Amino acid sequence: MDGTLLNSEGLVSTEFFELFKELKSLDVLFVAASGRQYYSIRHKLGTIEKDIHIIAENGGMTLHQGVELASVVMTQDNVIMILDSCKQIEECYIVLCGKKGAYIHRSQQEFINTLAEYYNQFTVVDDLYAIEEDEIMKIAIYHNDGSETNLYPHLKHLESHLSVKVSAANWLDVSLHQTNKGNALELLQKEYDITQDETVAIGDYNNDLEMLTKAHYSFAMENAHPNVKKAANYTTKSNDENGVEYIMQKIIKAKDVSKLL
Repeated sequence: MDGTLLNSEGLVSTEFFELFKELKSLDVLFVAASGRQYYSIRHKLGTIEKDIHIIAENGGMTLHQGVELASVVMTQDNVIMILDSCKQIEECYIVLCGKKGAYIHRSQQEFINTLAEYYNQFTVVDDLYAIEEDEIMKIAIYHNDGSETNLYPHLKHLESHLSVKVSAANWLDVSLHQTNKGNALELLQKEYDITQDETVAIGDYNNDLEMLTKAHYSFAMENAHPNVKKAANYTTKSNDENGVEYIMQKIIKAKDVSKLL
């Protein structure tokens, strides 16, 4: 979503929704895969929610028409390990990402305006260690001065146990190794008997890397992280130039993914 389908203002173009109708008429299965929570993705794409599949929280949960198809959750020991590590990082904001919603500590309420752009459903709590009535799929950490230099060096030691992904300029996500968009996409490919040669994947940041390996037609946005440009087989225009819509137009014109290029 961010940096790919959404423009720099966090908006979906009206062109996208028109092109989606044409994709649907061609029986193309559309999947919105994001590090965002399900409720935020649903908010951005509400008018077509019943017609698409959603991979939320970087593969933490896969849904169709609000029904959970699969999920991957962490143990409390995982959560404690991550929270303890974050104590060593100055000026970071911590978000526990659960199935029911997100959770932020009461001491970080100044972060709420930023949080609300990505998490439509969240709760302010007194103790992040004491979330008992939800299943946590991911912990997202935000730093105003950048995630790659201010968060990753402090959390990369967790990689022997967990997945540590720089997922956006200011965000870093920690989850189980099996929690990624690629595994979630592969589940849908198997369910609908769709091959990699019949799959188009478009991404911009490191949390898209596994997903790109599941599609022969893998595209990096022009604004993508260098790792993504290296991993993708092709490139498209930037998110502010409607790069996703540009590829959608090509699919519609070809009327067959195998004839896309």
